[in-house]
Amino acid sequence: MAATPEHKIHLSESEMPTTWYNIVADLPEPPPPPLHPGTLEPATPDDFAPLFPMALIEQEATTERYVEIPGEVLDIYRIWRPSPLFRATRLEQALGTPARIYYKYEGVSPAGSHKPNTSVPQAYYNHAEGITRLTTETGAGQWGSSLAYATAQYGMECEVWMVGASYRQKPYRRTMMQVWGADVHSSPSDRTEYGRSLLAEDPDHPGSLGIAISEAVEACVADPNARYALGSVLNHVLLHQTVIGEEALLQLAKVGETPDVLVGCTGGGSNFGGLAFPFLREKMAGKMNPTIRCVEPAACPTLTKGEYRYDFGDTAGMTPLMKMHTLGHGFVPEPIHAGGLRYHGMAPLVSHIYELGLAEAIAIPQRECFAGALQFARTEGIVPAPEPTHAIAAAIREALACKETGEEKVILTAMCGHGHLDLSAYEKYLGGEMVDFELSDDAIAAAMADVPVIA
Repeated sequence: MAATPEHKIHLSESEMPTTWYNIVADLPEPPPPPLHPGTLEPATPDDFAPLFPMALIEQEATTERYVEIPGEVLDIYRIWRPSPLFRATRLEQALGTPARIYYKYEGVSPAGSHKPNTSVPQAYYNHAEGITRLTTETGAGQWGSSLAYATAQYGMECEVWMVGASYRQKPYRRTMMQVWGADVHSSPSDRTEYGRSLLAEDPDHPGSLGIAISEAVEACVADPNARYALGSVLNHVLLHQTVIGEEALLQLAKVGETPDVLVGCTGGGSNFGGLAFPFLREKMAGKMNPTIRCVEPAACPTLTKGEYRYDFGDTAGMTPLMKMHTLGHGFVPEPIHAGGLRYHGMAPLVSHIYELGLAEAIAIPQRECFAGALQFARTEGIVPAPEPTHAIAAAIREALACKETGEEKVILTAMCGHGHLDLSAYEKYLGGEMVDFELSDDAIAAAMADVPVIA
């Protein structure tokens, strides 16, 4: 009789990784540096000082392979880490596939997503340097709620600009942030000069992550006791998230598995990088050879349709320029329900890896994603957040391909958060009101027109 497969693979707290992994140390060529928005010269630590504490600036630029996780951060991590790795046996059976599907579940954190993996260390390092207030943006609300949770652990103030479309779609995410003490504004808002200028043009502006970043940065630089915190895109953010992949490596080893295909949803890149980078390290070392695939929304396809060039991280052009796949910093995505994936650019590190041919990318429309999410919820029981539905849809595509070929591939993904506060999106889908958005080449060209041309 065949052995029953393990449904849950756990690590003890003593097995939790004590270092974050920095993939820059192992890449065949370094990523291009960020540029000062005024001089267009490589940015210096002093250029970042008004936004971030020095410890995070050092992590942003480090070439060390591993960065030690502070003991105080590990103490808070232990509230939910190590997170479980699940074998999706019931989904496999429903699909009739010989593939084995594993998912790393990050919805066990207090905020219900992977975002506290970086919000906690960001709050820790700011608090250690005497900062009393953090400003930030949020799309779907997972990052804003995660930072609100983290600042509450250190008695800090937190001010969040939430993309207007999500602010209206997800009222309970807003409430969660307020429970943890955050001050939350719909973006664009009347709290900043930039927000007021946009509202004057369109009082019902849907907002974008780039706009919300501009507002949070404007508020930060006006207050010497404040700093800015970013939930994705930057090197130090992706660094903190690698605890996901490091744990998953240990968990798969417990059952003698290595992935043939790794898929992750990609908006700004933190969830994807957090899972994929440790596996990419093993691939570059010749220890395994998985196909590594980014999955993005068809309405905001930065990797599959964007250009690889220097662009601003925010809409107002206040941040340093980063070389990344971009749709243009003025691009305002359609109000899809995966608010966390509505960003005009991709993390510079993920973009660089894609350019090096170390990862591939596909874009999937939201109705296919929600169809996959329903199949997942009805078999595995977890209601996914809209963002990881993209990875679920890609995993299902791969599993069905294995059904046709008979291949017994191991498929790995990250369930980066639950959708308990996103049920309005499921209501739209179940009611037949959800639509797929076609992104025209003309819309991309118009947004790219304002992107600086830098050799």
